[in-house]
Amino acid sequence: MQMGLKTLLTVAVVTAGLITSAFAADKKYTIGYDNYFMGNSWSVQLAAEFKAEAEKDKDRVDVVYVESAGDTQKQITNIEDLITKKVDAIITTPTSPTALIPTLKKARAAGIKVVLLASTIKSQDYDALVTVDDIAFGKAGAEWLVKQMGGKGNIIALNGIAGISVSDDRYKGAKEVFDANPGIKILGAVDASWDYAQGKQAVSNLLAANPQIDGVWSQGGAMTLGAIDAFEAAQRPLVPMTGEDNNGYLKRWQALKDKGFVSIATSKPTWLGSEALRITLDLLDGKSAARDTVLPVPTITADDLGKYVKADLSDSFWANTRLTDEQVKAIFAN
Repeated sequence: MQMGLKTLLTVAVVTAGLITSAFAADKKYTIGYDNYFMGNSWSVQLAAEFKAEAEKDKDRVDVVYVESAGDTQKQITNIEDLITKKVDAIITTPTSPTALIPTLKKARAAGIKVVLLASTIKSQDYDALVTVDDIAFGKAGAEWLVKQMGGKGNIIALNGIAGISVSDDRYKGAKEVFDANPGIKILGAVDASWDYAQGKQAVSNLLAANPQIDGVWSQGGAMTLGAIDAFEAAQRPLVPMTGEDNNGYLKRWQALKDKGFVSIATSKPTWLGSEALRITLDLLDGKSAARDTVLPVPTITADDLGKYVKADLSDSFWANTRLTDEQVKAIFAN
């Protein structure tokens, strides 16, 4: 039986499509990965999640690693260098919502896929974004804190790094909640870089200046641990505090729970690093992928705290991960 011209053309197109898809799936890609900041254990674990995923796909992926050390100008230079190297895709965590835009435009104009990881920009000049809703992150802790305080009292706020969308959006979400509750007074809001030492020092200064602090809204990182130690050093009673799913913090919370300390831990999963690579490969293979993967905010409460604390793992570990315990132990020495 003879095929008509239309049928022959259809078969040819489908066959070509299958060949193209098979070729894409077999092609080895070069991906540039920007270690935007390695100054805290969350960012270290984020990068480790990406590396673990890249190791699974080592037959398909070559990775060019660059490190920006939290420096926006260095990040721009690093991305320019990746463009020059003609990588197939760039995965980056923008340290500024605006400064990187011209460079990312240049990358896309060169045919390079741009995937934003855990932080975003104020433009549409990217191919995919994977993150959590940081405004909702800030709101979740703020709503819990307002409820714990009965809608009134003095609080202090601990932010991350000013200018990074993560920190700005989290405080924006929290501020919306506090502004809607006029009984809550913010005595001070400080940037402490999600860092233990900076968080402790900032809270020590605020305690010295304010005889009555009834609650601490913290973006997390290691800052809440610093806040607890500052309160104890000042011999001030602990107040409700928000935290994050850092194992050191979860251990301390569990130890203080029977003494009346109350908290909630919101989470930005470090497995976003592995998810970014999966999405990048889908884009390079020509598969459909969501442009914006924005996850709801996981939370840990007193009721389920015991499920997340890992007594045998390092304080530096973050609970929401795809890494095995063995991989975590290899990254963080106890």
